[in-house]
Amino acid sequence: MPQLADIRGAGLGLKRELIPQIQAAWGSPLSASIDFLEIAPENWIGAGGKAASQLAWCVERYPLVCHGLSLSLGGPHPLDEVFLQRVGQFLDTHRIPLYTEHLSYCSDGGYLYDLLPIPFTEEAVHYVAGRIRRTQDILGRRIAVENASFYVASPIAEMDELTFLRAVLAEADCDLHLDINNIYVNSVNFGYDPYAFLRGIPGERIVYGHVAGHDRQAADLIIDTHAQDVIDPVWDMLREAYVLYDTFPTLLERDSNIPPLASLMSEVDRIAGLQQACSAKAMPETPGS
Repeated sequence: MPQLADIRGAGLGLKRELIPQIQAAWGSPLSASIDFLEIAPENWIGAGGKAASQLAWCVERYPLVCHGLSLSLGGPHPLDEVFLQRVGQFLDTHRIPLYTEHLSYCSDGGYLYDLLPIPFTEEAVHYVAGRIRRTQDILGRRIAVENASFYVASPIAEMDELTFLRAVLAEADCDLHLDINNIYVNSVNFGYDPYAFLRGIPGERIVYGHVAGHDRQAADLIIDTHAQDVIDPVWDMLREAYVLYDTFPTLLERDSNIPPLASLMSEVDRIAGLQQACSAKAMPETPGS
C-alpha cells in the first residue's frame, strides 16, 4: 500500500478530461514526469463504469492524494460523519495515504458553492480544531488542512490569518497543505507581505503544496480561479518556500480553461526543476571538491 513517503516530487491535479491524454502518453517521458496525482473524493466516490475503470488505471500507476471540497471544517452545521465514513472507505479501497481539506467553510444548511473564510477568533480556533480532531478519529489517520484564499474579511477578528492558522494546526495537531498561490492572492487582496507570512508558517507540518494560476480583477483584487498559468511572483515564492522548508512535494492545480497535457507538463516540469535546483544548493559540498 502506498505510504505518505511515496508522495514526492511534482504532481498534477487530475481532471477527467486529462485522463485519456495521460493514458495515451503512458510510457513516455511526458507521463513519467508526473510523480503523483490529486483527486477530489467527492468527484469519485461511488463512480462506476468508465470512470471507475479510469480511476483504477491511475491508482495502479501513480501515488494519489485526496483533496476534499465539501467537508466544511468551519461550518456551523454538525460535521458530516456519514460522508467521512465514505471518505475513509474510499481511501482504504484505493490505497490513498493522504486526505486534505480547506481551512474554510462551504455549507450552512446547504452547500454554498464557495469557500468562505472562518472568523479569526479564539472560539473559532477551538471549534475548528475540534472538528479536525474528530475527522482524524473517524478516518484513523492524520489529515492536512490547506490555507484558503478569500475575498472579504470577517468583521469579527481577534487575530490575523497567520496566527489563526498556526493556532488551529497546533490545537488540532494536524498537518499543513501549503498553497503558495493562496498566500499570494490573500497578500494582494488584504495588503500584507506574503514572504512574512511564508516565513511564519510551521514548516515541519507541511505534507505537500499547491501552485496555481488566478485572475486579477483589479490592482487589489485577485480571484483564485485556477484557470491561468502560474505567474512569476508565485514561482518566486515557491522557490523561497523550498529554501526555507526543503523541497516538499508540490502539485499544479488547473481547474478550468485547461490546456493540453503537454502544456500543463511544462509547469509540472518547472516545479521539478525548482526542486532539483534547491535540493542541489542545500547539499553540503563533498570535502576536497
